[in-house]
Amino acid sequence: MNTLVWGWADSYPSSTKNEKGERDPGMHQAKKGNEWHFGMKLHVGVDDALGLIHDIATTPANAHDITQTENLLHGEEKGLWGDAGYQGVHKRSEFSDSKIKWHIALRPGKLRQLDEDSLENRIERVKASVRAKVEHPFLIIKRTFGYNKVRYRGLAKNTNRLYVLAAFTNLLLARKVTKS
Repeated sequence: MNTLVWGWADSYPSSTKNEKGERDPGMHQAKKGNEWHFGMKLHVGVDDALGLIHDIATTPANAHDITQTENLLHGEEKGLWGDAGYQGVHKRSEFSDSKIKWHIALRPGKLRQLDEDSLENRIERVKASVRAKVEHPFLIIKRTFGYNKVRYRGLAKNTNRLYVLAAFTNLLLARKVTKS
């Protein structure tokens, strides 16, 4: 069994119109591309066979994806597929004696340097096609259940909401599997 991991930043209004006149202490800002976002990040572990979410972790937006990898594994993985944000995860101390086979994408700059017809480029395309399955639960969370922004102050309430949405998403995905 393999796990697909992914981190997703979610914006939160950075309003200071409250009693204390300060932003939510559980949320932080992070730069994505050239834009700054204030909010939280959702990290998920998805089963590669059925596409079901098996683990969730939430952090402030400034937390790096690699720090949550251990929380996204169920312990029976033979392989882990991740984007370039998970580069170097196999070198971390918590995975030093792990038997997991790591399939981590190259950074975009190194990917651009590859020859179009090279074997490495084809390998990266296969990695990307497998990793694409981790996006499917987010389609349901965002489009079917209308989750497009953080609604509550603090990570705890938002995390609870995301657990419920992940459970409903798994029910919908499991229903599709049993029908086919």
